[in-house]
Amino acid sequence: MGLLTENNLQYYGGTQLFTQNANTQNFISTFDTELIFTTNDPTNTNYSLNNCELYQSADLGVTWTPYNTLANANYTATFNSLNSTITTNTAIAAGTWFMIQLRQAAIENNYGSYEYISINDIVNNYLVAYVGEGKLVPNVKRTDVIFHAKRGLQEFSYDTLKSIKSVELSIPSSLSLIIPQDYVNIVRLSWIDELGVQRIIYPANNLTTAPYSALSQDQSGFPIQDANSNNVEVPPTTIERWNDADTRKITGNYSWNAAYNTDAWLDGYPMLWQQAVGERYGLNPSTTQVNGWYLVDERRGTFNFSSNLAGRLIVLEYISDGLATDLETKVPKLAEDAMYAHINHSILASRINQPEYIVQRYKKERSAKLRNAKIRLSNIKLDQIVQVMRGKSKWIKN
Repeated sequence: MGLLTENNLQYYGGTQLFTQNANTQNFISTFDTELIFTTNDPTNTNYSLNNCELYQSADLGVTWTPYNTLANANYTATFNSLNSTITTNTAIAAGTWFMIQLRQAAIENNYGSYEYISINDIVNNYLVAYVGEGKLVPNVKRTDVIFHAKRGLQEFSYDTLKSIKSVELSIPSSLSLIIPQDYVNIVRLSWIDELGVQRIIYPANNLTTAPYSALSQDQSGFPIQDANSNNVEVPPTTIERWNDADTRKITGNYSWNAAYNTDAWLDGYPMLWQQAVGERYGLNPSTTQVNGWYLVDERRGTFNFSSNLAGRLIVLEYISDGLATDLETKVPKLAEDAMYAHINHSILASRINQPEYIVQRYKKERSAKLRNAKIRLSNIKLDQIVQVMRGKSKWIKN
């Protein structure tokens, strides 16, 4: 049987039509997207959580009326692993068209979904293909397969699948942004200029640091304790100074007029490279740039930025583990075989009295299929390689 269950109208428009010839109360959705139903009352605050709307038409689709505005228009929704069923309070008369319309966010989430396979399908396929009498795994609990599948998705997300997410933010006057809820590791931070071009923001590295804690001290330098005998913590002065810092004193990016300004020669930063013609050799590239810096404060869960980035529009790219939401728990089909190999090895390696040569065999198979998945997902095209190689052969004319 074919794997596509949606027609073109469902996929592109998020619309499923029902043109029944008899009175009907049950309407089965065949969307790849599972319908989300919280309440049928439009005045309820949770109504906005529904991912679809219902309409009906009495003139063969010429005009559509929201089903919620009609008398006795209550409805319920039931779900199973294959489809969602809408059940209306009263039967829809024969000859009346009925429509399920996905909201825009649900439509966009469905685009490109065919390139992925869900964790649920991975588990079901594995149980059919590998578990049973005369098969590789005679018996195993479904919960064990789910656990190893999720662990595999996490590990693959870090190095192979690269579940990179991006979010557009503006840097406030506090120069601090909260780390996203599903953040695992950073990929890149950049600010966007007036032309939409991204400018890379570099990590502060050795320029400054974010202390894990700062202790209140007495005049002798001893930490002060509170009534519960715990050290009293205060806001780190290091971060305050970093937020207040004039980045021009780090980069040396002063104008010619600033050469005669006393501020340009303070705090041990006398080398103004825009004035010191011929003396720019040997400068540290990590400091002689104007894109700014960021600092990850793990203790407070924030990104801190240099003062020249206040008010900038930035894009944060980061890695998640692919398990934060149900929508993310899916695997690219190009890595499906590697996922089965990972589950095989994980189950066999966790069993006692399992011959070591069998464990090593499936460990090698997992590594080989994971390597194949990386090559497939790298998406390197021949014309891109040719373009790079052509750039290597240039004539430099004097």
